[in-house]
Amino acid sequence: MSEISDSILRTYPGYLFDLDGTLIDTAPDINAALNYALKAAGYDAVEEALTRHWVGHGARACIEQALAHKKVPRRILDAMLADFLVRYREHIAVASQPYPGVVETLHALRERGAVLGVVTNKHGDLTIPLLDELGMLDTFSTVICGDSAGKPKPAADPVLMACGELRLEPARVLFVGDSQTDVLAARAARCPVVCVPYGYNHGVPPDQLGADALIESFADLV
Repeated sequence: MSEISDSILRTYPGYLFDLDGTLIDTAPDINAALNYALKAAGYDAVEEALTRHWVGHGARACIEQALAHKKVPRRILDAMLADFLVRYREHIAVASQPYPGVVETLHALRERGAVLGVVTNKHGDLTIPLLDELGMLDTFSTVICGDSAGKPKPAADPVLMACGELRLEPARVLFVGDSQTDVLAARAARCPVVCVPYGYNHGVPPDQLGADALIESFADLV
């Protein structure tokens, strides 16, 4: 499936990364906040494995999926979302951690002169505190969130905004993600795109996401 050779992976002057499921495994804290909201609404908890399938389209979409799973009317969605956000903001980096090799790879890319950015559908009031608490915020020259551009991924808007802030043409920026949402956004912006073999891909095998290549680990980038 690869249209990008291993040597080319290491030559881009700019890299953009999805956040949840690509840079950081955030599912444990999202699951804890979701279960807090479910319990407050009078419902049983859900397993983390289910939450992992629901992550990636924003908090509201995650709760919509949980309600559909529980066969609960959507009328309680707004109340649950409010409870979820309060809990998640207060416990945003309790169990969330960068995936193996991520921090070292980001540092290595910067050392060779590449500029880095994040493009996520997570809103800014959650993204910035998460990156800050994990000591990763200063690693990136730009952080584009779900409420930063006119439209979130899979639209091209946030990717093009990030490329503009990096002052690079999209063709010179490699997008690294974990889902079809990332691939579609990169394609729309005309960025080359690779996917990691883990993350939150909504049940689609990583090698079927339509990326230019599937990397085995973050170390493949350096």
